[in-house]
Amino acid sequence: MATSTVEQYPPLLSLAVHEFRTPLSVVVGYLRMLQRDPDNPLTDRQRKMIEEAEKSCVRMTGLVAELSDIGKLDSGAVGLQSKPLDLFSLIGDVAAHVHEAQERDVRLEVRGEAAGGSMNGDAARLRTAFDALFRAILRENAGPALIIVDRRRVVSDRGTHAVVTVAADAAVQEAYARLRRPFDEKRAGLGLALPLARRVIEAHAGQLLAPQPREGQEDDPVSRSSAIVELPLVE
Repeated sequence: MATSTVEQYPPLLSLAVHEFRTPLSVVVGYLRMLQRDPDNPLTDRQRKMIEEAEKSCVRMTGLVAELSDIGKLDSGAVGLQSKPLDLFSLIGDVAAHVHEAQERDVRLEVRGEAAGGSMNGDAARLRTAFDALFRAILRENAGPALIIVDRRRVVSDRGTHAVVTVAADAAVQEAYARLRRPFDEKRAGLGLALPLARRVIEAHAGQLLAPQPREGQEDDPVSRSSAIVELPLVE
């Protein structure tokens, strides 16, 4: 029986990661040798060009690492830790270290429940996921602006969930109250951080969502510039 496209995907991704990593490591190695060669000192112009080339290689290496993580999560080759944690406290700590848009006077502020978000999960991967999400929303808002991370513990017939809304100060309640759709991961400048974040959230039985746009307004700024994460809590 022929192998399906879905079954071919994990090994193909693994091969791609390997094939990208090998030449990148060679290029980075030679660039560093040029920088440190005492017999052939570089001019300022040459040094600047090599530094920029090295930055681009480091960026590509990061993308390859993210691609590798996505492949491992999709194939089940890597498992997430499942340890008790307080999601609300974790989110507050992540937000305190995000300074993505301060130069544009776009600030991030955490509100709502500071503790009580008890769940079992992989704290390190959740930190990375929320960091990517916060940076994505900050990039969507022109300064000056105040972006709110609103933490709520919601009890419904589906159980107890954390609902984390990330939106402009004036739009938090509207974003929270609207119907929801899948979050648009296609954001420039963040590499594969958002597709990876979605997979981590879904691996914790959660969802990464966005408010539905108003009818006839596909470019609705509240929809584009907001995100909602739902994660199950321990009751």
